[in-house]
Order: sequence, then C-alpha cells, then structure tokens
Amino acid sequence: MKRKALFIGGTGTISMAITQTLSMMDGWDLYLLNRGNRKNEIPKNVHSLVADINNLDEVNKVLGDLEFDTVCDFIGFHVEQVERDYNLFKNRTKQYMYISSASAYQKPLGSPYITEGTPLANPYWQYSRDKIACEEFLMKKYREEGYPITIIRPSHTYDNRSVPLGVHGKNGSYQVVKRMLEGKPVIIHGDGTSLWTMTHNSDFALGFIGLMGNVHAIGEAYQITGDETLTWNQIYKAIADALNVEFKPYYVSSAFLRDVSDYDFEGSLIGDKSNSVIFDNTKLKRAVPLFIPSIRFEVGIRQTIDYVLSHPECQIEDPEFDAWCDKVIEVLEDAKSKF
Repeated sequence: MKRKALFIGGTGTISMAITQTLSMMDGWDLYLLNRGNRKNEIPKNVHSLVADINNLDEVNKVLGDLEFDTVCDFIGFHVEQVERDYNLFKNRTKQYMYISSASAYQKPLGSPYITEGTPLANPYWQYSRDKIACEEFLMKKYREEGYPITIIRPSHTYDNRSVPLGVHGKNGSYQVVKRMLEGKPVIIHGDGTSLWTMTHNSDFALGFIGLMGNVHAIGEAYQITGDETLTWNQIYKAIADALNVEFKPYYVSSAFLRDVSDYDFEGSLIGDKSNSVIFDNTKLKRAVPLFIPSIRFEVGIRQTIDYVLSHPECQIEDPEFDAWCDKVIEVLEDAKSKF
C-alpha cells in the first residue's frame, strides 16, 4: 500500500524538485496544498488541493477525512503558522516535517564547521530568529506530547530558474547576469575568499525524500546541503564562465554594503552569506545512506544559465539595483583617487 504525503506549498525552489522526484517513485501518493498558481508544472499523478492555507474553512473542506504518513510545510515562517499546522495535523499525520534554515546557526560563528549541534542564534536577521522560534515551538510539542516532528535546515539551494548570488537587488539575480553580459563589474561582498556551499535542488530532494517516513528522523533536525565548499570568487567565476564572459569582480565590504543601501544586507550578508561555512552532513548520511550529492556547482550553474537565457520570464531586470551598483563603484573609485 502506498504511503500518503502532503506538501504545503510544493512548487518552490526547494520543493519543486522533491515534488517531481517523488512523483516518479513508487510507494508514495503525493498531495499538494497550495493556491494552484503553478498547476501546469505539477506532474499529472500528483493530487492538487487548491486552498489558501491561512483559510481554515477552505483547508478543512479540501482535506476532508484525509490522513497522511508525512506532512511538510515549505512556507512556514512564523510561529503562528506552525501552530496552525499543529492544530490541523496533530491527529492526521505520523510525521510533520518543517523547513527551517541554516541561517539560524549562530552568528558570528564560533567555527566554520557546521553540524546540527551548532547553536542557533542570529541577532542580525529577523527571518532566522523567526525560524528558530518555529523550531523551538515544534521541539516543545515533541518533548511534551510526542508530536512527530522532523526539522530540515537547508542552506543556499538553487534551481534552473534563478542564478544564486551573494549580492543582488529586490528583483532577483538576473540584473547581475545582465551586468556580466554587458562587460560591467559585479559587486562581491568582502574579498571573495569566504567559504560557501551551493546545493542543487535535485540533490536536496534526495536527502529530503530519504527522511520521509524514516523512523530515525522523528524528533531530529537535519541540515541538507551539498558537500562541495567554494569561495565566492569561485562561485562568481563559474557563473562568468557559463556565460562565456570575462570575470570582473568589484570587492566591497559587507558592512559598507549594509550601511549604504536599503537592501537587507544586514540579514542576508552579515547574518548569513559573509560568514565562512563548511557543512558536515554526517548525521544525514547515517539516516539516509544513499544521499550522495552529485551535481557540482560548475555543472549545475551551466544548466541554470542555459535555462534563464532561454526563458524570458526569468529575465527580470532591475535598473534601480544596476544604478546602485554603478554608484557604489563610482563612490569607492573616487575615494581611492584621493589617496
């Protein structure tokens, strides 16, 4: 008999690869609960439950008397949302999986080597603190009531639809790609030598699916990342190589970027990407022995670049960010000339 899984969301950067992979596997019957905005991309054998998760009348109507072996919330960011899920599913599921974030690990870091035992504390980013609060709520329910939780901490996971970067504007990363294509310098935080990990969403899916219905995963937290550690210079150079253009970095202090913009670089840089991190996936591999990340960044980013350049809907320009980059570079070059 097939097991039943329910994904709240299920069509985002992380979750779409899981949805597509799971739909091709025997043993699982998958339901997606969302607003139905990307129906055309959902595999035909996946059940679509169209409702706004925040509208309990709608949700209860589409759920009916369904029960699940696994429920996962991919779009829970605040305690109120996981508390809502708890009330909805505490008697409907044998496992509740919550997508947290590796940005929740303490900043500044005591060590670049990250395990699930690394403390959670991030004074720089409200997003991360909200994720920590969600984890704490769920762990309390597990300890006091046996609520069968599994916490997942992704780091920087990417797919074919968007180029992963450290510094970009409000409209996403395409404007940085456009700058590269136009031969303009691109801003890199720090000096480009801090360490980072990029994870292709298809690799993430393998680790995640291995934890679904896994008895060893109940009451536990797992980080799911690639095993490849890169410098930001290597990341941007791989993007430039995929575009077949010259790599023209312009290095700017993360603190300076935070102080001279309206973008949330306090959280995304100081509280996350400016920190060197090396993830240890030993715990995940004990629970999921078949988890072997196989897509190196230089390979995955070529797939992403090819997709973005061939799909106009992915090419969202950001002239405001472009002008801001030019201004930052101009101001710093002017400051240099005065010495």
